[in-house]
Amino acid sequence: METAITQSHPSVSFDGSLTLGNIFEAAGIEPTQVLLLRHTYTKTGLTGPDDLTPAKIMGYVREQGVAVYKFPRNPPPIWLNFIAVGGNRCRFLSAYENHGEAQAERTETLRFYDLSPSSCLSTFQNRLVIDWSSDAVNWAKRGELGAGFRVTEIADAQARAFPGFDNLILSFSELKSVVEDSRYERWREVLRAVQGIYLIADTKTGQLYVGKADSSERILGRWSAYAKTGHGGNVALRNLDDLDMSHRNHFQFSILRVFSPGASTSEIDAAETHYKRALLSREFGLNRN
Repeated sequence: METAITQSHPSVSFDGSLTLGNIFEAAGIEPTQVLLLRHTYTKTGLTGPDDLTPAKIMGYVREQGVAVYKFPRNPPPIWLNFIAVGGNRCRFLSAYENHGEAQAERTETLRFYDLSPSSCLSTFQNRLVIDWSSDAVNWAKRGELGAGFRVTEIADAQARAFPGFDNLILSFSELKSVVEDSRYERWREVLRAVQGIYLIADTKTGQLYVGKADSSERILGRWSAYAKTGHGGNVALRNLDDLDMSHRNHFQFSILRVFSPGASTSEIDAAETHYKRALLSREFGLNRN
């Protein structure tokens, strides 16, 4: 396998798999002194790309729950912070130095840590992307474990231009990136603004599913549900997911028709029915109604 490092200057290729441990070794960092933290956007934490400032991240991570078992009781001195960008991939944001718990601030439910900005791996900020382990729910990892994480990219996080509704075709992994990655913020703005009829194609079987995104949910809201669950609550897709969770990786997403926010529910329902009939998605596909 080959991992390429792409930058503004000519790319450099590596034979074999580049890991975070290789980065640690090159930077003279002892893995036992490192804690890796993987963040996702939440309503009560980091809510979106605008919150990815050094001050907000530090204010967020210095506060840890007393009863949270996933966070170590005696965390090491170097904290490396990453943000999820689709699937298990996450991008390095910033590093902080831990000077220990601020005991005077402790409450019955919260611990607070005395942190300061660190220049550790500063040249890799917003450029280094690693593949977190499959147990992404475990968002805090000791450096010894993180050293084995594969490096998938070292490149500037440049915004991606929206290709237009007619040219939009996404694999499941690409869909997760669109929903989570800061590079696709413009895409999310566009998809958040329209209602529409979308198509999910099972690239393994050729079966089709026609769906609608209406009301306040819009296309972004509906597709976010698929990115999160793999099935979006649809009966046939959920059955496939129950049989084999990895089957979702065969799904391909596209848009058949878009409607303005003011379009009526009856108009969108009629369009959904038309496409189900035209594509025979009830008779031979994945639609169950």
